[in-house]
Amino acid sequence: MRRFVITVIAALAVVLAVSGAVLAGTGGGSSVTRARLERSLPTEFANLYADQARLLGHKGVTPASLNARAMCDKGGAVEADIGPGSNWNCLVSWSDPNVPMPPEGYGKFEVDVHSNGCYTAGGPSKLVGFQTITDTKGREVANPVYEFDGCFDPHGDDTPTGNEFPSLLTVTSTALLPSADHKVSLQLSCGTGADGCRGTVAAAAGSTPLGTVRFDIPEELTANLHFPTPVPRGAQDVTFTVTTTTGVGPKSPATLPMPPG
Repeated sequence: MRRFVITVIAALAVVLAVSGAVLAGTGGGSSVTRARLERSLPTEFANLYADQARLLGHKGVTPASLNARAMCDKGGAVEADIGPGSNWNCLVSWSDPNVPMPPEGYGKFEVDVHSNGCYTAGGPSKLVGFQTITDTKGREVANPVYEFDGCFDPHGDDTPTGNEFPSLLTVTSTALLPSADHKVSLQLSCGTGADGCRGTVAAAAGSTPLGTVRFDIPEELTANLHFPTPVPRGAQDVTFTVTTTTGVGPKSPATLPMPPG
């Protein structure tokens, strides 16, 4: 009987250990949450961005004037926004008259978050600059916001921030590969953001319309749109006009060349 009890206890310990590993892997019960990261990241970023502004000689830039806000997401629409991992993405908006925001109104930061609440964030170089910058004395110095570390209180405020930004829709096709019947497809990618990307794409080869196709793409996913009308023989390119009802799409039509032959 004693051996049986010991065996049952050992088996139960294995089950609990496996269950705990699964729970940790899915982020269940973790102190790493979207709300805590959304509160910490803008504060760390704003302080370091103000340091960068002093190095560059930009006047009037303070952590408070930047009014930085963040919306964070882990793993896109298919994963809960909780738990450590290297697949956190945060959209950060701020106000700096020296650096205008793009049409979507934010920059995307890739964030690696650890179980202790500390993280490493890397920002978009088109907005924060490259690894080194030239200061007011002409010296090449490290850029404080190119990549930076931060930590949040694992027991800090976990109420939702309410910060939301639209997903950015991009055309990811770089070349057209017509089917045997001369029909074309277009690949779209929907980035991190609220509610994904929805709308339509109209295609035309010169004066010949190829159809209008609807899309509904969850965040951090891609989709291939197939247009019903064949491209006329001899057409040199196809123009795609994107209209978004949810998310932010390209402001200008995209024209892709047809392959020769």
